[in-house]
Amino acid sequence: MMNAHHPDLPALYRTHLDQLQARCAELLPLHGFDGLAIASGVEKFAFLDDKAYPFQANPHFLHWVPLPQHPGCWLLIRPGRPPLLIYPQAEDYWHAPPAPPSGYWVEALEIQVVRSLEAAAAALQAAAPARLAVIGEADAAVPGGPVAHNPEGVLAALHHARAYKTDYELQLMRAASRRAAVGHLAARAAFEAGGAEFDIHLAYLAASGQSERELPYGNIVGLGAHGAVLHWQFQDRLAPAQPTTLLIDAGAQCAGYASDITRTWLHPHAPQGSARDDFAALLAGMEQLELALVDQVRAGTDYAAIHLDAHQRIATLLLDVGLLQGLSAEAAVTQGATRPFFPHGIGHLLGLQVHDIAGLQIDAAGTRRERPAGHPYLRLTRPLAPGMVVTIEPGLYFIPLLLRELQASPLTAHVNWARVEALKPFGGIRIEDDVVCRAEGAPENLTRDAFRALSG
Repeated sequence: MMNAHHPDLPALYRTHLDQLQARCAELLPLHGFDGLAIASGVEKFAFLDDKAYPFQANPHFLHWVPLPQHPGCWLLIRPGRPPLLIYPQAEDYWHAPPAPPSGYWVEALEIQVVRSLEAAAAALQAAAPARLAVIGEADAAVPGGPVAHNPEGVLAALHHARAYKTDYELQLMRAASRRAAVGHLAARAAFEAGGAEFDIHLAYLAASGQSERELPYGNIVGLGAHGAVLHWQFQDRLAPAQPTTLLIDAGAQCAGYASDITRTWLHPHAPQGSARDDFAALLAGMEQLELALVDQVRAGTDYAAIHLDAHQRIATLLLDVGLLQGLSAEAAVTQGATRPFFPHGIGHLLGLQVHDIAGLQIDAAGTRRERPAGHPYLRLTRPLAPGMVVTIEPGLYFIPLLLRELQASPLTAHVNWARVEALKPFGGIRIEDDVVCRAEGAPENLTRDAFRALSG
């Protein structure tokens, strides 16, 4: 697992920073600016309370500086000069102050340590050029005159460019994948040992070396029918009397960069019978079709076409197993028979945000490409290009709400309802890998590589 002393990181980070600097040197004058100030963000407090919510750093700040847990910082970008990091290090006896800046990244920056948020604002005001753009929330105020707050043209260009990862970013995402893979294997072991959802969640945290506040998103740990709730948000303390399945969607972070991995497991002691056999066949089929979809992550491929092909493949699987009948795979997709079983998109961009920005934005000016008709939850419609990292996550679920709607539709005659009803206690299947689009050849599967490294 990579740490701050990995030998490649200093050089990779400098190259990454050079690329960001060059982009800003070209972009800012086009929009009438001489500098860019990026706020890390500030802590937010609960209503009528002094308890802060978990801090979430501005992803634009993290794009430059690997400080995901440092509120109150500013980064000032001035073309032709090193970035200036204004780093509050308050003297405080209620909480431990941030440690002095250290690590592979500090030599590439100009760093000014200050003792308060007020001093940080003053330092920014003193160093900033007159024509300044600011990126941050509404509370990212710069004293001393008007500034452009989140200018639309600058944001559109930065968002579009963030989809193309540098070698530095890919190295961090590989580390995040390895960290999550360790957690997933521990979660599976806890599940097969009879653990409840809460036990499985704790096993994941311990093995991946993360606290809940460090996770890139809240773990989804669904046993049995809970796997049919796409974002199951609870964690039962009691294990079901009869174990069936586990669907776990859980990731990890490295310097702010996320992994996003989902696995579905059938319990060794799930009840024997035709429903178990059907679920096992569906699980094996989903594994095969997920890998076939991963192989389509290649430069120039239309990501929306991968999503539509997922529906075609899921229709074929449902027909092969016998849950759908009396129509072709093409007709099943055209008439919408697959949507109740696969109601979400095939995936999304991944990076500093789990659902990374600008998935529908096809150029630096902010032009959008809308989703295909009938597929409102697809998060990415851009053609794939080298450096993009996407998830591929086909799903197949037995969701009571959607099944009731399907049963009330003209398609009901094409569904083997007895077998579908028997599968409801098994919840559903989702298999999700994080995949890098390369300039040539097959994609890099960060997730499978991480699991292989652990098994080797």
